[in-house]
Amino acid sequence: MVTISSAFAGFSVDDLAAAESFYRDTLGLAVERNGMGILEIALPGGGHVIAYPKDDHEPATFTILNLVVDDIDTAVDELNAAGVTTKIYDREDLPTDERGIARGNGGPDIAWFRDPAGNVLSVLVG
Repeated sequence: MVTISSAFAGFSVDDLAAAESFYRDTLGLAVERNGMGILEIALPGGGHVIAYPKDDHEPATFTILNLVVDDIDTAVDELNAAGVTTKIYDREDLPTDERGIARGNGGPDIAWFRDPAGNVLSVLVG
């Protein structure tokens, strides 16, 4: 067994300045650039993720970050008011309402959206 003292996740973006603004100003997370020019994004509860620039970035087609909220409707309203589209899926196997919220599908109420690099994120009720 490996003795692990901590862990973090990371993902790529194509525009570091746009990502920094989105994660800080739109989502309200604490964001800092470290000495290597990588974004360190602090998450509620003490964790963090990094976002690093990649010239040949391809957006993740899966959810890279789930943000737990108390009220899905309020969170979607706030995202939409900030110009974030939460209706990104139109699939029969993943029914969502007109605002992009999936409810009662055997899991938590959840809505997906994309960051400026096209990566998929979600807000969900914890």
